[in-house]
Amino acid sequence: MKTAVILGIGGLGCPAALALSEAGVDVRLVLVDPDRVDRSNLPRQILFRDDDLGRAKAEAAAHRLRNAQARVQRFDATTADVLLRDADVLLDGTDDYATRFLANDEAVKRGIPLVHGAALGWSGQLLTVLPGRTACLRCLFEAPPADGPTCAQAGVLAPLCGLVGAAMAEAAQAVLQGRPAGAGVLHRWDARTGTDRPLKLKRDPACAACRTAAS
Repeated sequence: MKTAVILGIGGLGCPAALALSEAGVDVRLVLVDPDRVDRSNLPRQILFRDDDLGRAKAEAAAHRLRNAQARVQRFDATTADVLLRDADVLLDGTDDYATRFLANDEAVKRGIPLVHGAALGWSGQLLTVLPGRTACLRCLFEAPPADGPTCAQAGVLAPLCGLVGAAMAEAAQAVLQGRPAGAGVLHRWDARTGTDRPLKLKRDPACAACRTAAS
């Protein structure tokens, strides 16, 4: 059985986990999130209900999904080894720039395919990274912004989270089935115009992450 590790069981991680769980593929989900369910989460984090308030997000989500394991802990340089030990694909739906870049770097270093998703305001994006074969997040942005806004600060359109999360699940499923045709393409959605602007990325030979990619 393949293993998909999902970082962040929030607006993106919830629909991604649900879609993967119901896709009919033989996959074990490892749900990683240190936070607890708050009432403000309910409009867009679709796995949670009123009776989950105060409960660990990873545990509440795992309770509603098949073949799911909860890890109530933060993804960082200390926990990465354990959390990614059996990963066949890593889905990053976190709302923190430093964590996103750490997930990129740790996945690339270990040769684990990464599905990166993000949503902020009216905009969403998706990138599938195949270490050693396609561009990674650090090929595009050398470093995370020092003071970029988060969803909690800037807000996000709830239906956009569902769209990006479902796209993340589809991309992860393609990776697990050995047909990641869209890898290396940055998809950028604008919910105001209903458009998707795909951009084919090139690997940066000077990329600090890609130089450490597993052979």
